[in-house]
Amino acid sequence: MVSTKGVEKRFRGEKGEEVMALQGADLEAVPGRILGLLGVNGAGKTTLLRILSTVIRADKGTATVAGYDVATQPALVRASIGFLSSSTAVYGRLTPLESLRYFGGLYGLSGIDLDRRVEFVVDRLNLRPFQDQLCDRLSTGQKQRVGIARAILHDPPVLFFDEPTSGLDVVAKQGVMEFIEEVRESGKTVVFSTHVMSEAERLCDEVAVIHEGRIVESGVRVQVVARTGHATLEKAFLSLIGYRSEVSPR
Repeated sequence: MVSTKGVEKRFRGEKGEEVMALQGADLEAVPGRILGLLGVNGAGKTTLLRILSTVIRADKGTATVAGYDVATQPALVRASIGFLSSSTAVYGRLTPLESLRYFGGLYGLSGIDLDRRVEFVVDRLNLRPFQDQLCDRLSTGQKQRVGIARAILHDPPVLFFDEPTSGLDVVAKQGVMEFIEEVRESGKTVVFSTHVMSEAERLCDEVAVIHEGRIVESGVRVQVVARTGHATLEKAFLSLIGYRSEVSPR
């Protein structure tokens, strides 16, 4: 459902130098399973998700989402995905209901179909208590629930979550993670980007460890951990990215 082959992306740094953000990234994600894209900040996770969601174009390589090529069929890709990150914005001067109806129209929904989908996501994500408040007045957790509702409004087969729990309190974070688990059970393809290993341990069936733009290891989570000889995903991850403790034992 999601596939990349040899994807590369370069940027220009602040001093004009070339920065290799992605180097030959190969990735596979399938329906009914969660692929965890694991890496520290700046590893290339968001760049890869932006390519897959057609926000930016790769310099080299190919990528398909739901059977559509991200470079030559971007409109069909966008119609097939939902995207949520910790920085997904809501329009502060709109209410959740107004926002959902607006984006539903952009997704091509109208009439009874739009009404039904809006009612479904409002009830599913418990937006009813604040559906008519301006989004500017919502808490961070409430805004994130509106963002999730927007991402799933058109019932896409593929969902990208880019560090969606960042900045959330423990209750709001729990709600987001429970929702992602339910999405997997519904048979959708999920790519979940995070640097929080406890989240990956709980959610991810497969993982791809990305470091300095390269995918250094990928596969079924428990098998990736076993191949490193470590007992936990966190220790396996640190080993794979070449981390060495600077604290000397006493």
